[in-house]
Amino acid sequence: MFGISTLGWVHTIGSLPAIPAALYMIARHGRIVPRSGLGALYFVSMLIGAATVFLVAHQPVSYGIGIATILLLLAGYGAERVLRPSPAARYVEIICLTLSVFLLMLPTVTEILRRVPDGHPLVTDLKSPLLLGAQGALLALLIVGLTAQIIYLRRAGQGRAKRS
Repeated sequence: MFGISTLGWVHTIGSLPAIPAALYMIARHGRIVPRSGLGALYFVSMLIGAATVFLVAHQPVSYGIGIATILLLLAGYGAERVLRPSPAARYVEIICLTLSVFLLMLPTVTEILRRVPDGHPLVTDLKSPLLLGAQGALLALLIVGLTAQIIYLRRAGQGRAKRS
């Protein structure tokens, strides 16, 4: 079904829980919350997806996305341990984890458009206007979302400084 191998299904199903977990945390908290149950689910699911991409990928860009995703996850989840609880750690955490969501959604949207409906996908060419538009929309969401998160962090930091 959809031209996906058994290992491809392991990759897909293993990384699938990261999508609703990320969407919920971003809608509810405005960011990925690493030290939460959903944050742990996101981390494990993303690691499964990023690690198994090396076994199922057919394009070199997929390896780059897998490596970048793993590095962003480790940096985002480890920022507070390395930099101690600080504004810098919070910025690193939010930027890295937001970028990891983008790297999750970019291939997800691409693969859905290239495989659905089964046998007659919406996109057959990587230069399709529909695919490029969807990828551009994801990039715009990344830019707007990350900008909003940084502005919020900055204002929250200024508010704390004024109260001190």
